[in-house]
Amino acid sequence: MKPHFKQIVTVILSVFLLSCSSDESDSKPTTTTPPVVNPPTTPQPPIPSSVNYLALGDSYTIGQSVCATCRFPEQLKTSLTAMYSSSISLKIIATTGWTTSNLISAINSQNPESNYDLVTLLIGVNNQYQHRNFSVYEQEFPELVNKAIMLAKSDKKNVVVISIPDYAYTPYGQALAGNQSSTISTEIDQYNTFAEKYCNNNQIAFVSITDITRQGLNNPSLVASDGLHPSEIAYKMFVDKMMPKVKTALQN
Repeated sequence: MKPHFKQIVTVILSVFLLSCSSDESDSKPTTTTPPVVNPPTTPQPPIPSSVNYLALGDSYTIGQSVCATCRFPEQLKTSLTAMYSSSISLKIIATTGWTTSNLISAINSQNPESNYDLVTLLIGVNNQYQHRNFSVYEQEFPELVNKAIMLAKSDKKNVVVISIPDYAYTPYGQALAGNQSSTISTEIDQYNTFAEKYCNNNQIAFVSITDITRQGLNNPSLVASDGLHPSEIAYKMFVDKMMPKVKTALQN
């Protein structure tokens, strides 16, 4: 074979092989990554366009030593309004120094209507502070819960009970009890344990915020200017912790 002819054959063979290789490549199935399909999200059920909210309690509910809009019922109202664009009507029955007995008397005296979509209850610290016999709380706390249910359209799902803060973790508590501040905490635990057990046994929402207040010595911003009550920041933390239970109550 002549050299020139041999070169021509080699070129033709190379083109043929490249063509076959290209055909084989084209014939292979292409693999594509399937699109990611996100699971459908379940929209949160709306709450009523108009909500009546009643807050029952003592200084921790009225917001002693903080501004009127800083107390937790007002912050909760603001958060719900922003979240749902609902109209929230708030009534507070609470005064600094009230025990369970005082709150019962006030409810009986004011005789509010039984048309509330949400009722919160935070009571008991003054029973402990005034050294009332614990049996008084054992008797009157269930009575207050039942009153709250009655005011919440007789629906216990509309009631949220909040634990008692621990004032031992404040400058005032430390000065008052000194080395005996642990006694305050032990007694507060006794009250909260009783309340939580009662609520759990009766399928009533209970929210513990006591751990927040026990950060008061390490985080002074959680204590109001009087050195005793929770600050606006602490109450915001209360609301954040309460919100899941509150949403459930309002979405019934």
